[in-house]
Amino acid sequence: MRTTKQTACVIMALLAVILIYLLVDKGFGHYSSQIEHVPTASDLDGLVIAVKTTLKFHESRIRDIIDTWFQLAPNNIYFVTDTPDAKLNEITGGKVIVSDCSNAHTREGLCCKMNAELELFLSQKTRWACHFDDDNYVNIAELVRVLKRLDPQLDWYLGRPSTMEPVGVDSIPGKAKFWFATGGAGFCLSKSLLTKMSSYVRDGGFEELGELLRLPDDVSLGYLIEHLLNVKLTVLDKFHSHLEDLDEINKNDIRKQISFSAGGRPKIVKNVVSVPEEYIVEDDPQRFRSLHCFLYRKHCQR
Repeated sequence: MRTTKQTACVIMALLAVILIYLLVDKGFGHYSSQIEHVPTASDLDGLVIAVKTTLKFHESRIRDIIDTWFQLAPNNIYFVTDTPDAKLNEITGGKVIVSDCSNAHTREGLCCKMNAELELFLSQKTRWACHFDDDNYVNIAELVRVLKRLDPQLDWYLGRPSTMEPVGVDSIPGKAKFWFATGGAGFCLSKSLLTKMSSYVRDGGFEELGELLRLPDDVSLGYLIEHLLNVKLTVLDKFHSHLEDLDEINKNDIRKQISFSAGGRPKIVKNVVSVPEEYIVEDDPQRFRSLHCFLYRKHCQR
């Protein structure tokens, strides 16, 4: 039989376990409930990320990115914009790509910038190329983990559609139905697929295709990949855009997601990811800084 001392030790041990569980699950320990993994240089080898932006967001959205997830892969992330910005270029270590595109949020301007992004991908020693918008937060660790499981020598078009069914195009010879990865959630292309796309991209070819189709950049890209190249979209629900109710992402699943966004839902006062707020709203309107602290506590700027 157990002695009184042994029983007391068992009870204390059980209480300690319960206390640790409560701290991790309810509050103080929510940052340490998962092992924090930061990708190494070898993990990031061959990955090129392009962020599409415009001058008016250089000091807001881009600043949020630079202070958060850019820090985890500064040699792999480029900013495709429409206006020279010497300060931004210096801060990012020469990662600003100035296109000849309009700063207007129009079909023409967006297709032009997408063409610039694709040209960038083709100019690099790229194994994987990923596009994101300037209102995205990218969980670099999960992105790398997913890509490492796939062979870049095969054709991969990874992303998430925002439509319930394929898009139909009948304004050009030969009707077509195809899926497209919504640009607002981000998407990734493999080296093999990029190689096959090159003849459609070079010398402004993608921009011309968008003009012919008279469709937005992400839809035109879906047409090129799914219809012209016959490579199907691989749907990954880990990509998220502002078209979703972002606070519905379970806190326990946040580390398993690749991208997040914010805003964009008129009926929702705050369409942001549900993580503990580390900053006042004025300093963190998209809650990306708080999200970064949640995912990478050791890299949190406080």
